[in-house]
Amino acid sequence: MNGMMVLFHCESNPGYAASSHEHTFLEVAKHFTGDIRKIHFAYASLDRGMTPSLPASLTNVIQLDTKVSSPGYLRQIEQYIRQHNIVRVLGFDQPVARPAYQALRAGGVNTFVSYWGAPMSSINGRFKLLAKRIEVSTRRFGPDHYVFQSEGMRDTAVNGRGISPVKTSVIKTGIDTGKYSPDSEKRLYAHHCFSIQADRKIIVFSGHMEPRKGVHIILLAAKHLILNLKRKDIHFLILGNRPGEKERFEEYLAHPLVRAHVTFGGYRSDLPDILKSCAVGMIASTEWDSFPMSSLEMAATGLPILVSDLPGLNEAITDETGLSFPVGNYVRAAESLISLMDDETRRQDMGQKARERVLNQYSRTSQRNGLIEVFKLLESTPEAVL
Repeated sequence: MNGMMVLFHCESNPGYAASSHEHTFLEVAKHFTGDIRKIHFAYASLDRGMTPSLPASLTNVIQLDTKVSSPGYLRQIEQYIRQHNIVRVLGFDQPVARPAYQALRAGGVNTFVSYWGAPMSSINGRFKLLAKRIEVSTRRFGPDHYVFQSEGMRDTAVNGRGISPVKTSVIKTGIDTGKYSPDSEKRLYAHHCFSIQADRKIIVFSGHMEPRKGVHIILLAAKHLILNLKRKDIHFLILGNRPGEKERFEEYLAHPLVRAHVTFGGYRSDLPDILKSCAVGMIASTEWDSFPMSSLEMAATGLPILVSDLPGLNEAITDETGLSFPVGNYVRAAESLISLMDDETRRQDMGQKARERVLNQYSRTSQRNGLIEVFKLLESTPEAVL
């Protein structure tokens, strides 16, 4: 049986969405190899160690930085691919061109699919887009096909990066819907963990602290609700901050009343249980965003979601499962939160429909099967249009 490589653009144990994809990608590789000993995981760096939940039997884990171009390094990659008879690569956020791609192909890789968890480009005008299309057509060693999480993300590849539409697909992200599920017995779990008053409804965000993620917009909405609208029945829980990152937001927490209604909880291994005791999920990104895994985790747990109206991100909700607000408009965001907080029947109905949507469309099994089908079609039809 031939070998298969799962190739990440980032460091090992990447956290949040990327770590969840690791498990799905492993299942895809198992399908084609039938033997975990023939599966190879490659990361740009191994400094963070392995994701704890990956099996110990996955032992072929290497460092492979596709950006390195030294001839000796590329020969090592080619030799590794040939030695282990690796014929398929499933990449994560692998772009059109990288120095290592030629070595992958020379070593024996026949089918290369790149799964994208982020937009590829901004949208380009006619002449720049034409130049991009010409440039892409000259790249002979890169991915055969690009898979995206949303239509908005695919549009950035086709009308931004210049990739042919026939070389793209949309496969919806999948999550563990058993792990992320409602549980009334844990309705106060987060309150106890973070010493939040039991009568407060929790609005939760989980993700990175990059400026584009809009944590400052969440905090401005919190300030407006607490100081201007005098709401005492809410609490904002921000998860995902690393040591030292909370300090970036001190200006938004200057008022003691605001500080008393906001908690930065850091990285948590018990996120599924924390979500079970929250009332609303909020994602307030101000620049590009994809289709965040966190939105599915919130929805699967039965939370309605409030999102900023960005392409890709706005596909995380429907009119029945959440609300959107204009990008950066924290006053509108605060008003939307009030409409959810003050109508418990509506909030619960939205949360139930949000979970049903995830169960029907966003399971790990459907994501796995979609990726397997892409490989099969590419390998059975050389000029496959997917």
